[in-house]
Amino acid sequence: MGLVENKTCIVTGAAGSIGLATAKLLAGEGAKVMLVDFNAARLAEVAREFDPARTGSCVADVTDPAQVRDFILQTVEAFGPIDVLFSNAGNDGPLSPIADYPEDMFDKIIKTHVYGGFYTCKYAVPHMRDGGSIVIMSSIVGLKGVPGNCSYVMAKHALTGLMRGLSKELGHRGIRVNTVNPGPVDNEFMRTAEKTMSVVLGRDAGAFFDEQIPLGRHAKPEEVAEAVCFLASDRSRYTNGSAIMVDGGFSS
Repeated sequence: MGLVENKTCIVTGAAGSIGLATAKLLAGEGAKVMLVDFNAARLAEVAREFDPARTGSCVADVTDPAQVRDFILQTVEAFGPIDVLFSNAGNDGPLSPIADYPEDMFDKIIKTHVYGGFYTCKYAVPHMRDGGSIVIMSSIVGLKGVPGNCSYVMAKHALTGLMRGLSKELGHRGIRVNTVNPGPVDNEFMRTAEKTMSVVLGRDAGAFFDEQIPLGRHAKPEEVAEAVCFLASDRSRYTNGSAIMVDGGFSS
């Protein structure tokens, strides 16, 4: 049997690198998976890589509570009560001093991460089985600060707070709530950010980060997915209220 055999799982941000890697791993470990993303074309493309008998897809914007309710209900209708929620949808913005930080971008980042995480948990919890698992995608910056990225740092700290509150609130049902907190990841999301960072640093930001990481490299999306799968499985049945660092020792 797989680690999550016959569990009903939702993955938001499923068309991105970490979401896709996690969805593939969960499906490979026996789960029924609902793929959720706002990018319709990319979601349709990745959905073709899965068994349609055990996988569904739903185009949705997690900042819209009506759309969140819809994909939760579609999941329950297709696969039954929810066992695992991976709240992973996210975005990033420019590196900028706070005095110059664009307010519209601040709003977009806070709404996607914070409102999106709140709505997804709010509407999923009533449909979750006792003993289930909520995994929230935070970041290394959910526990420490970095300059020039105030909105993203605030958003990831807020998700750590959401996790800690829900881990207390839902524990009586046996529902564990944890965050996964990656450091630099070798994906388009991080490499795009590093292009801007390189200008600020005056050197290659990717190489700079690798020098700070004891393991000497960025994480692979599949390595982050392994941490999520552990938290989704019964092997983490006594792990609750924890921020799981997947950063190669960067934050130690």
